[in-house]
Amino acid sequence: MEKVKTIAVNVAAIAVISLVLLWGNALYRQYVQFDKGEKGTASGDFPAAVAGYEAAIHMYTPGSSIVPRSAQKLWELGQMAEANHDKARALIAYRALRSSFYAVGGIWSPGKEWIELCDARIAALVKP
Repeated sequence: MEKVKTIAVNVAAIAVISLVLLWGNALYRQYVQFDKGEKGTASGDFPAAVAGYEAAIHMYTPGSSIVPRSAQKLWELGQMAEANHDKARALIAYRALRSSFYAVGGIWSPGKEWIELCDARIAALVKP
């Protein structure tokens, strides 16, 4: 009976350590991608900025502050493009934001409010 308890404790410990390592890896990669988005924004490289922020959202981890910051940055890129009357870039930013949250959906779907906001902006921009 003691051997079974030892095995159970070891399995549980390995499972917890594995989950922590996976979470930490995803969180690290979020920061890397967010930084790429920031560099793209700073240099005026719109595709790089969108790709960086979008990838950061795709690596969704619960409790991460990077996901809402990336979402806000994509929204701001769309707003800036609209202000500059660049409908194509605005659509790219809004669609990237919306599709990022669709991509991370599962049992629990984060970003519903962002999806609704993007749907409204996209509908307004594609209306003839």
